[in-house]
Amino acid sequence: MNESTLHPELLLVLSAPSGAGKTTLAHRLLKEVPNALFSASFTTRRPRGKEQDGVDYHFVDVATFQEKIERSEFVEWAEVHGHFYGSPQSVVEEARARRGVAIFDIDVQGGQAIKRKHPEAVLIFVLPPSMEELERRLRDRKTDSDETIRRRMLAARSEIERGIASYDYIVLNDDFERAFQELRSVVIAERCRRGRVDLSKLKLEKPPASDAGR
Repeated sequence: MNESTLHPELLLVLSAPSGAGKTTLAHRLLKEVPNALFSASFTTRRPRGKEQDGVDYHFVDVATFQEKIERSEFVEWAEVHGHFYGSPQSVVEEARARRGVAIFDIDVQGGQAIKRKHPEAVLIFVLPPSMEELERRLRDRKTDSDETIRRRMLAARSEIERGIASYDYIVLNDDFERAFQELRSVVIAERCRRGRVDLSKLKLEKPPASDAGR
């Protein structure tokens, strides 16, 4: 990728198996990175636990979701375990207008879809310290049955394999503060990439041909 394919905004995708801590990292990043926007996905599933409509997700019915697809209002969407999820295109447009950072907290399937549509997007996969620790975290939530946890662990292994194979960066979340600093470092480095830095104030445009040699 060269600088001509980049845009001033940064589309940042965070993916991880459930329980790895990506959502906590995403919200910390939202607080500490200037001009950052969080992309709350639309979904047709029901809220879980303490999830809030408009904060964690936008909860809608299938008919409303279908209408949004027809109006091209999603940058990506997919069906997962019988429910539909979609990331709003409006977040991309707002990040572009503000030269900001759009943070997408989505799965690998969604991240790969955004990468296909926006090759300049930056994909970061968050790893748990171990599979044993991941299972402990899921059980500590006390929100899922043993059968659900077994399914989540199988899905986690598949998600990790796909993320490691296709994502740009890998962050190991065995220590939250260190993981956050690594994540923040990626954002800083990517915002300094040639092509994303605003050089307009330097007025480096080439002079007209008639002025050359004066």
